[in-house]
Amino acid sequence: MNTILSGSFDKSVRLWDIRSGEQIQVFNGHIDQVFAVEYSPFVIKNSIGNSNVICSGSFDNTIRFWDIRSNKNELYIIKGSDEEDNGILCLKFIVLKKKDNAKNITYDLNMCYGSVKGPIRICG
Repeated sequence: MNTILSGSFDKSVRLWDIRSGEQIQVFNGHIDQVFAVEYSPFVIKNSIGNSNVICSGSFDNTIRFWDIRSNKNELYIIKGSDEEDNGILCLKFIVLKKKDNAKNITYDLNMCYGSVKGPIRICG
């Protein structure tokens, strides 16, 4: 993949071509500064084939998921706690290994995010 993501104080998320330096796509929808951007491990199937998903975290206290092929609408929004988070500063997808009682090992995909007020949250 020869792309990079950026989040901005202008409330946008942008996808760039590394080789040319040209902007490929802009994603608008946040209502405050975007501090965190991440390629997600999710792929969605649509009428034009498979499409990658990116996500962004903002001071507006939301994490938004976007289809790279379309910036018309967000795919999904997670809202942080107004009292306990007060804005999203960072996010990361991680795989956690767990064992059940029979000692079987499974892997769970989780999204972790950090907030303005300090807590780290794990969604999975």
